[in-house]
Amino acid sequence: MWQQLTRALQNGDIRGIARAISLVENEAEGYEQFMKSLPGSPTPVIGITGPPGAGKSTIADAFIELLVKQNKKIAVLCVDPSSPFNAGAILGDRIRMSTWYNHPDVFIRSLATRGSLGGLHPKIIEITDVIKAGGFDYVIIETVGVGQSEVDIAALADITILMLVPEGGDIIQTMKAGVMEVASIFVINKYDRPDADNYYNNLKQMLAPVFSSSQKEIPVLKTIASEKAGVPELYKIISAWDFGEGTPGKIDILVEKAWAIIQSKKMKHLNKATLRKELSGAATRPGFNLYRFAEKYV
Repeated sequence: MWQQLTRALQNGDIRGIARAISLVENEAEGYEQFMKSLPGSPTPVIGITGPPGAGKSTIADAFIELLVKQNKKIAVLCVDPSSPFNAGAILGDRIRMSTWYNHPDVFIRSLATRGSLGGLHPKIIEITDVIKAGGFDYVIIETVGVGQSEVDIAALADITILMLVPEGGDIIQTMKAGVMEVASIFVINKYDRPDADNYYNNLKQMLAPVFSSSQKEIPVLKTIASEKAGVPELYKIISAWDFGEGTPGKIDILVEKAWAIIQSKKMKHLNKATLRKELSGAATRPGFNLYRFAEKYV
């Protein structure tokens, strides 16, 4: 089975890619060996994050259209909130970006967060690597939009696009200690709304200390994604980006991915149900100490 899926990836077979993702997502027997057999891929990963309603799906849709016109193959992972009933994605790929659902050069997959606090899927690293092996020119990951905890996307994507809107002045203050610091490109969407220029100037002013310390100015773009305005400028920046394997940013991403994989391996045989069972007895004993309890699992 896994050999067939490996061939499917090599041939860019969409059904095979979808099947491989499902098996990896559910940790089917043999998936770890399958992951070890995957070849390295230089396919760039573009992360799109930001608060709900900022236009992440709209900008992704416009970006796909531009890439398709250039005969590019694109894979899109849309990470959605989990359903409280079946743990699946609440929003589906048939609803969002429906124009591209059956397009031969576009692969769209909705994933549920499954309770992950970072706005991503717990198997997002493995799923992304499966897709990268499928011969796509770009992989786009759209996060769920849960705010500051979305800094996780910066540990996975080669470029992190932070979407903002003109009426989000307070959001700048609440986010600047987290996701604002990991963005590669800022996009102020819905720029036709009132006070957009003031918002742009305030953002540039807030980022000035960051520019001076890093000596590298972070692009701030103005877009109206619903009208495709500003999207070509965004692509121009991305197409000129240095995705070299030896760049410091690439090494940082590999460190974070390796760290996450090692952590998941170490925690594989431990879950909250086991901890609850152990703690229900231990916590009632005299002299219980949480740190001594945790030490035996380290």
